[in-house]
Amino acid sequence: MNEDLRNVVLGVLATGVSGSIGWLTRTYLWRRRLRGKQAFFGLPDHSECLLVVNREAGSEGAVHRFDVSALLELAALVKECGAHAQIVQHDLAQVGFGDRTEFCVGGPGSNRRMAAHLGSLLPGLVMSTATEPVERRGEIRIGEDRYPMERGVTEYVLLARVTAGEGGRPVFLFCGQRAITNQAATRYLARHHARLARRYRGGTFVLLLKVVNSQAYGPDVVELVADVTRQATARPLSPATPPAPAAT
Repeated sequence: MNEDLRNVVLGVLATGVSGSIGWLTRTYLWRRRLRGKQAFFGLPDHSECLLVVNREAGSEGAVHRFDVSALLELAALVKECGAHAQIVQHDLAQVGFGDRTEFCVGGPGSNRRMAAHLGSLLPGLVMSTATEPVERRGEIRIGEDRYPMERGVTEYVLLARVTAGEGGRPVFLFCGQRAITNQAATRYLARHHARLARRYRGGTFVLLLKVVNSQAYGPDVVELVADVTRQATARPLSPATPPAPAAT
């Protein structure tokens, strides 16, 4: 074998080896990211999860188009994890939590299961379901702080990951003042789940998000207002017991 042919063979071998190493590295990194995503969402290969859908206000059984879009984005995340989703209406999801990952979409006024989750998992948080007065409609109260809705201009949504129940699988809550804010929260989760996983390490978190000028920008412009995990998960203080009357 002359020197030129030997150089060609060595070049081909070096290219093959480097290509194989590059492919193995990319595969390893892809699998590592996938495992991290599966751990964060509680969705190992071939697992099952629930997508709990609300109803459109004033309609019987109808789902708002923005909530449909939110479900589609969540279904894409589930598929990327190699899991399977079951869509259930809020008033038919009569199961506990912890055994399967759950994604629950909609405020307590249109989603009975969300109302139950807020009462049992996030007792320090209240969202108004009253229609009057108009300025208090959909208002979120966290401790002493109030977050009213200015329709189409400034709206709020809660994005929560709560671990509870014996199985340890998380419940994700997308509790917004309007349907478009629910989609904004699902989109925020899809974009930032890796950062959230690093920060909270698979634990519980409750984030208050602000959707800015949805009438112009739709669900795309979202700002993080605060991490309200401590306030939302704390049970409100019960009224002080009045002192017993003095003995006469």
